[in-house]
Amino acid sequence: MAKKLVIKVTAGADAPERCSQAFTVASVAVASGVEVSLWLTGESSWFALPGRAAEFELPHAPPLPDLLDAVLAGGQVTLCTQCAARRDITEKEILDGVRIAGAQVFVSEAMADGAQALVY
Repeated sequence: MAKKLVIKVTAGADAPERCSQAFTVASVAVASGVEVSLWLTGESSWFALPGRAAEFELPHAPPLPDLLDAVLAGGQVTLCTQCAARRDITEKEILDGVRIAGAQVFVSEAMADGAQALVY
């Protein structure tokens, strides 16, 4: 089993099933004791802002705020630097526990020994 799971979610409300799958896998991994790094990129970037996950709806799926809270409690959540800039999202606005970092950090995490990267 990988020592660390690095998950990049590129989808948000524009592709709700793919988005929900990424958050579900991340939260299940955290609950299973796996080290998780969840990257919010593209349209999922909006979920770094307070209240935005609560606006997401997908029938028969766990509530996105619960999944995000689980990952924040037991893993790392990162907002892509360029994605934040394109959306005028600043570090002052994002949820506690979310960091902003760029591709260099993502590549470093994804290429580390024992890491497994997934992209949704």
